[in-house]
Amino acid sequence: MRVVQGLDGLRSLSPGAVVSIGNFDGLHLGHQRILALGGQMRRRHGGELAVVTFEPHPLTRLRPQLAPPRLTPPDAKRDRLRAMGIDTLVELPPTDDVLNLAAEDFWHILRDEARVAHLVEGTSFNFGKGRAGTIARLAQWASTSDVRLHIVDPVTVTLRDLWVVAVSSSLIRWLLANGRVRDAAICLGRPYELVGTVVPGHQRGRNLGVPTANLRCDQQLVPMEGVYASRCRIDGRNYPVALSIGTMPTFGPNAAQIEAHVLGYAGDLYGTDLHVEVLDWIREQRKFPSPDALKSRIARDMEEIAALQP
Repeated sequence: MRVVQGLDGLRSLSPGAVVSIGNFDGLHLGHQRILALGGQMRRRHGGELAVVTFEPHPLTRLRPQLAPPRLTPPDAKRDRLRAMGIDTLVELPPTDDVLNLAAEDFWHILRDEARVAHLVEGTSFNFGKGRAGTIARLAQWASTSDVRLHIVDPVTVTLRDLWVVAVSSSLIRWLLANGRVRDAAICLGRPYELVGTVVPGHQRGRNLGVPTANLRCDQQLVPMEGVYASRCRIDGRNYPVALSIGTMPTFGPNAAQIEAHVLGYAGDLYGTDLHVEVLDWIREQRKFPSPDALKSRIARDMEEIAALQP
């Protein structure tokens, strides 16, 4: 997969490309439907299949306090798009020339400079300065051009509480913030994955006989505090993981941290990037009367987590 940057990267697309534009955070089922249709258009009509995404989110520049936390770090997003067969990824940074580009000028780049043949977008797509370019305006412009616009309806799913919802990145963020990782997996089409660098910790887990990898996850949303059944892949092998997110209240007030006990693995993980799939919420964080009581509960947690592995 070719990765190019900025508006010049967009202009570098080969004439006749099939293009989808959006944030694509999480690459959930709705995104997958859009890109699957793009793949069909490529097979039917030829041309490269390109994704144009905003990296990072424009709100990180415009209103940082409102910027949504990422579901997928940049490298993980690139890896997933590559695996989905995308030919070219165009990353648009929130620079002045991008943020101030009027919707009609954006359209002119697509139509006249990149000479796009097919645009594949969801119903809620907006583009251009102030998000002034709506899907309705895009449809109007495309109707008088050689660009074919394909509008993809949202994907609806049934959550575990039987609510039927339209999949969106915002919904997935809400589900994760409330510990509903199984519902998030329904929307994503796969378990939510935390990507973190293993850093030194306080060695409390090791002292309890349960060594943990302390994860620094700076680039994405961390689910609600609690203990989760999880798994990771190390050296080509899957391992069950007991994932603890929280302040470890048994040992007094602490800053929130993320600890992963990899069941059956005894190697050194310091400095590595660990990809942890979060499968299910087990219990809340709680303060135990003693370290021994905590150790006993951890043993029960590990039995439950091992039984929950796919």
